[in-house]
Amino acid sequence: MEDFRPTKYKLRCVATGRVFEDDGRVLEDRQCGTPSLIRTEYDTRCIEIRDDSYGIYKFCDWMPVRRMLKGSAAPVTYKSEGLAGELGLDNLYITFNGYFPERGAAMTTCSFKETEAYSVCGRFDESGGHVLVVASAGNTARAFAKVCSENNIPLLLSVPEDNIGALWFEQPLNDCVKLIAVQKGGDYFDAIHLSNVALKSDRFVAEGGAKNVARRDGMATTVLSAAAFIGRIPDYYFQAVGSGTGAIAAWEAARRLEADGRFGQNRMKLMVAQNAPFVPMYDAWRAGSRHMLAYDDHRARRDAGIIDAKVLANRRPPYGIAGGLYDALKESGGDFFVSTNAALRRAAKLFEQTEGVDIHHAAAVAVDALVQAVRQGRVERGDTIMLNITGGGEKRYCTGKQMWYLKPAIVFPLTASDEDIIGRTEALFSK
Repeated sequence: MEDFRPTKYKLRCVATGRVFEDDGRVLEDRQCGTPSLIRTEYDTRCIEIRDDSYGIYKFCDWMPVRRMLKGSAAPVTYKSEGLAGELGLDNLYITFNGYFPERGAAMTTCSFKETEAYSVCGRFDESGGHVLVVASAGNTARAFAKVCSENNIPLLLSVPEDNIGALWFEQPLNDCVKLIAVQKGGDYFDAIHLSNVALKSDRFVAEGGAKNVARRDGMATTVLSAAAFIGRIPDYYFQAVGSGTGAIAAWEAARRLEADGRFGQNRMKLMVAQNAPFVPMYDAWRAGSRHMLAYDDHRARRDAGIIDAKVLANRRPPYGIAGGLYDALKESGGDFFVSTNAALRRAAKLFEQTEGVDIHHAAAVAVDALVQAVRQGRVERGDTIMLNITGGGEKRYCTGKQMWYLKPAIVFPLTASDEDIIGRTEALFSK
């Protein structure tokens, strides 16, 4: 990997088209007066995909990174036989993000959030003494904790106390990783609020979520993996969505592949799904609305507590923002599905029976969306379909291991004052 040089690119504001330089931390165009995502525009138009020894950085031509970090693994795509046969599909390709050694999948956090973490941290410059801040419902926190611990990058995690069971590891983490939590009964949105208060301190820097081009371009490697394996852009892309960031990233990757010219010119349709009863983006899409509909906080917390796929419970997703999920669905000609807890459990069982590995609840929502699309005649037998399995193999990876769990340094009540949050959080990194 000695031939690696920092990737050359510029940033473009989706709303205005203004092009500007990246400072490694920018999350938006400060000259834009309307809510808008920014996108990377790479000097390399035709991607050169490196060998597997690079891990996820085999796709570094289209990742905004200044360095490669140790320990990464790339998404793995293979042609399905089991699930494809069950559904009557001739060209079903599964992109697996997790632990599935028989297929060469080696993400030890068992989630595609690793694709985000290695890209974001490869872009982030901690030399100025700043601490990266990540709010998460669970899987994202586990991925960032692994990457930052192994590469000695200071990290503050904010997670709902109800979700900290997701923070398992094979061994204790480097002390550079600290966890704060919002008390039981709080949800992902409350964890975001907690992190936003901490970010009022100059000591901390926001990772940025969907606004971070490195996060999206890291997630986009799932589509790059599929296109490289298949030899063309898929006709359909299936994924469950909480924020919709992964689907936005998939759409951006498909556009780059179209411009590359070697993977076809077909328009990849985004087929996304949420877990009922927590379906705010689905409701907005069905209403034909760019803007999210009213969703009472009490009802949202209740619904988030009901769903199996807790990682999909995002109350403030980048749905209507310029370049967000609404635009991606419109431009791709895509659509939305809803999966119940009962349906996703059936889908998870079906996948394990036909493909031979366990999958996360969110991934099962995507499988159920595909089952629905087949049943409703929304896809045809010969269509080239990419199913993004965003997490799996956890049961297999953890079996027989004594796992270590990251505990919160501080659990804050929902009523905690800004001064208390800032002061106590800063103190975690002054020892």
